[in-house]
Amino acid sequence: MTMETTLIILKPDAVQRGLVGRIISRLEEAGLRMVGARFLQLSSQLAERLYEPHRGKPFYEGLLRFMTSSPVMVLAVRGLGAITICRKLIGETFGSQADPGTIRGDFGLSNSFNLVHGSDGPDSAQRELAIFFPPGDLVDYERAIESWVYDLSSGQPE
Repeated sequence: MTMETTLIILKPDAVQRGLVGRIISRLEEAGLRMVGARFLQLSSQLAERLYEPHRGKPFYEGLLRFMTSSPVMVLAVRGLGAITICRKLIGETFGSQADPGTIRGDFGLSNSFNLVHGSDGPDSAQRELAIFFPPGDLVDYERAIESWVYDLSSGQPE
């Protein structure tokens, strides 16, 4: 596994339901590091840019309406294998199908409102992060707990 940075968006339903802190806690408790955060109202243009790969799909217009309906919390999250780890923590797309212990499984029932967006691979993470965090906006820092999150005995995080 390599050190990765991925995009996580706490969607309008997570914000409206007061779950932002609990969801961020889940990510941090897993050992992931927050390196960027923005609380904002998505414009139609920003939502269209983010969801460009889904243009033309049946759910696209509804997704844009939903994502622009209320503020969102946008996070840049870093860790070893962060993309895969975040997707496992988030759970299956539909809350009704997500396993207990995942964010969607514990907090979601809806098949429309699914609380969290997470980049699905390195290419999408890079593209999506660039939409919200211009070069130089992410903060790279060392945490005192790093040696308790990763085995650093070889000189590289494991």
